[in-house]
Amino acid sequence: MIELNRYFDSTILKPDAVYGDIKSLCEEAVREDFYSVCVNPAFVPSAHSIVTGTNTLVATVIGFPLGQNQSEVKAFEAALAMRQGANECDMVMNVSALKDKAYDFVLNDIRSVVKATHDQGGIVKVILETCLLKPEEIRTASLIAMDAGADFVKTSTGFSTGGATPEAVEIMAAAVGGKLGIKASGGIRTLDTALLMIDKGATRLGCSSCKKIMDELRAKTE
Repeated sequence: MIELNRYFDSTILKPDAVYGDIKSLCEEAVREDFYSVCVNPAFVPSAHSIVTGTNTLVATVIGFPLGQNQSEVKAFEAALAMRQGANECDMVMNVSALKDKAYDFVLNDIRSVVKATHDQGGIVKVILETCLLKPEEIRTASLIAMDAGADFVKTSTGFSTGGATPEAVEIMAAAVGGKLGIKASGGIRTLDTALLMIDKGATRLGCSSCKKIMDELRAKTE
């Protein structure tokens, strides 16, 4: 049996989340031994103070949720988040630039965040927003992220027209050939969905229903 809990980035990114929500998220993540908590940048210092000394890391989002920030702003945001206690940065790709086939721009945009994050020992996941991309665009974006030195490609912000799909995860996994991690996020609310994403190639899962999924797993295996 896989250690499902270690696949989870337990996430709260809603705009009306308050400190109490973040505290509860972090304490639950520590109890369940989730891989990380994923919070908005303003909550990075709080999350870091709660989970420090445990197995649970802190992830945050960069250029969220549209990816349309200037590259310099994304890089600064990532560097600041790392200094404040983040371990991983999930950056949103500039989808418009990809669709315009401005591939060098996309490459350098990602590369700027990779450098800012890697310089401080962190991990970068590139959010492709796959619901807005055609299959060939998903493949192209995955290859660009790999060329830029990213550590993961990730399906979704959860704030667009759709979340992770098995088809998108499969395309991403085939494109990177095991050289990058694959994070499926958005709409993962049941054990069956989580296991399907893993079966298709996901190595990390981002969701706000991690505890519910673990409870479902425990009930099934009792």
